[in-house]
Amino acid sequence: MDKCVITGAVRTAVGTYLGSLKTVPAYQLGAYVIEQAIKKGGIKNSDVDQVIMGDVLSKTPNLARVSLLLAGLDNEVPGFSVDRQCGSALQAVQSANQSILSGDCEIVVAGGAENMSRAPYYLPSDVRFQGFRINNIELEDSFSYASSHAHPTELLPNVNMGITAENIAEKYGITREAQDAFAYDSQMKAAKAQAEGKFKEEILPVEVKLRKSSFIFDTDEHPKPDTTIEALAKLRPVFKKDGTVTAGNASGMNDGASAVVIMKESTAAERGIQPLVRILATSTAGVDPSIMGMGVVPAIQKVLDKAGLKLEDIDLFEINEAFSAQALGCLIELGMEPGTPLYERVNVNGGAVAHGHALGNSGTRILTTLIYELKRRNVKYGIATLCIGGGQGIAVLVENI
Repeated sequence: MDKCVITGAVRTAVGTYLGSLKTVPAYQLGAYVIEQAIKKGGIKNSDVDQVIMGDVLSKTPNLARVSLLLAGLDNEVPGFSVDRQCGSALQAVQSANQSILSGDCEIVVAGGAENMSRAPYYLPSDVRFQGFRINNIELEDSFSYASSHAHPTELLPNVNMGITAENIAEKYGITREAQDAFAYDSQMKAAKAQAEGKFKEEILPVEVKLRKSSFIFDTDEHPKPDTTIEALAKLRPVFKKDGTVTAGNASGMNDGASAVVIMKESTAAERGIQPLVRILATSTAGVDPSIMGMGVVPAIQKVLDKAGLKLEDIDLFEINEAFSAQALGCLIELGMEPGTPLYERVNVNGGAVAHGHALGNSGTRILTTLIYELKRRNVKYGIATLCIGGGQGIAVLVENI
């Protein structure tokens, strides 16, 4: 069967919450990566049949369409946005893969964009009907709302994403010390990769314009190379008084965008384009929302089954680190926790604890990083996978070409 391939992949550097990208709307970030992915993918704007973008918290209606027009694509090029929470951008890749294999499209740009620094606040819904009256009105942060409403609150009240991580820590006996050690390892791997310039090829420098000046943003700013185990140990639990999840052993709230160009392998050959990787299989899975982070496990198992491969066949894993507890729970369940041979293949350049987690962007961010590391090491198979708020998992298995 003629599989799909990725011919271009690019991302912005990841900004910290209220950091360098705070003034840049998500749709603008999306436009930057769409434009650059097309250039890297060996195609022209007129070759694109569809643009699909992940987007979770943006107030922009159908970010994909707005971004593609800003990127200079023709009015005739359609686009749509997807919200599968943390897996949105990887869902964009899956949807692109499906639309091409079905014959609906020939070439698709897929990715994600998120600016959590600019996430809106909500008013109570009854304000629309009752007005403000004379009482004070409490605003609700859209990210906090999403964190606690990705499942039916009637069935699972008072549970946010942090509590699901605490649930995993309790279920698998994952100590605070183990989580901090994992977070430290993620930070050190990211610091080493950054110092060695490993991300330069995949990062698109972005000019951030201010009122009277501008600057170039081209370096991930969430990693903390000066992190120590002692400093991590001093942080207080965030979600439970006697909990183990802290700001130091969880991912951050972040800003960024990324995109890839996808077409059939035969299309690439006809056009004389050298692909980066082949998409062998994709998967999604569901789990109990109270331990939503475990969605990675069935997603990986499904994608391996589809490709006829074993865990040991995979050379590199990019497993999104929403929380250290969540990542460790998945690794324990898969038999690849710290200290095992397979752990050395996991997030070799650091994960989301270090790099950050811009919700709608993270799927193609980790896929892009995976692709470039596969090429750098000249190894064969890689899996990009994320857990998803509400109790889901998503994965894409690629083969280096």
